[in-house]
Amino acid sequence: MLCLGIESTAHTFAAAVVNEKGKILSDVRDSYTTKTGGIIPTEAAMHHKNVHLNVIKKALEDSKVNPNNIKLISYSHGPGLGPCLQVGLEAVKDFFSSLKAEVIGVNHCLAHLTSGLLFTKAQDPVFIFTSGANTQIIAFEDRKYRIFGETLDIGLGNALDKFGRVIGLGFPSGPLIENLAKTGKYIPLPYSVKGMDLTFSGIVTAAINLFKKGAKKEDLCFSIQETFFSMLTEVVERAMAHTEKKEALLIGGVAANRRLCEMLGIMCRERKARFFSVPLQYAGDNAVMIAWEGLRAYAAGKSSKEQLSIKPYERVDEVVI
Repeated sequence: MLCLGIESTAHTFAAAVVNEKGKILSDVRDSYTTKTGGIIPTEAAMHHKNVHLNVIKKALEDSKVNPNNIKLISYSHGPGLGPCLQVGLEAVKDFFSSLKAEVIGVNHCLAHLTSGLLFTKAQDPVFIFTSGANTQIIAFEDRKYRIFGETLDIGLGNALDKFGRVIGLGFPSGPLIENLAKTGKYIPLPYSVKGMDLTFSGIVTAAINLFKKGAKKEDLCFSIQETFFSMLTEVVERAMAHTEKKEALLIGGVAANRRLCEMLGIMCRERKARFFSVPLQYAGDNAVMIAWEGLRAYAAGKSSKEQLSIKPYERVDEVVI
């Protein structure tokens, strides 16, 4: 079976064609960016409206398959930014009638998890889900992905972007912060782990205040990374001890950060556990994962008769597997 996946939760509009064996036949993306400031939902949605037809058309062309052979359309129904999700839903409705395919909406976060298993050799890991809006420590238990710890305020990616905006890096800031951190030195910052949960906003405020007092960008970038990633590694290790799992899998956009991978890898080696990270190409938002989760859901018997809708606030632990 061939599935056309459509992703539109935040800054990226993407389309991909994937078959039931996980073979990727096409993968096309177009992302909203800014030189200064962060993501503005209405502007991101307008970007998606402007590019969605060309993105889907190219995904179909690149796949080199007859569109009539596509029997399933899968789209991210949430969580995400409402205006952006709505563009994806409207695109699905447009192509649904022309392709005469089944349609399934999937949870964006769940798609990150299951595609992580597709792209790596992990079998039953503790997942570290770190994207713009999400920071969660997750493991599968009793037909659900259970959240063992999460951010209590903003996601790790958004925290980095918020700090990056203030020091003039634009959006997205994560890669630029990682690069500047290579020549930085450590400056003490608050460390905020609350049981199994984390908070980032106060640390961002402290770093911004130090920047306004003249601290170097490089030193602050190094310090904020070290602090955030140390906090995350601590909670992940505690979750692995609690669940007795011997694998950790890093997914989501921040998985592209090499320093975070290094710290988690060291922790896993010390625990005699295996560390995995999704390939860089699939660390961020993409439609391949949406197509793959749609295929999994359809094969498991999920009905395509459900009303097409968006679910901006749906949590991954609300989804019964």
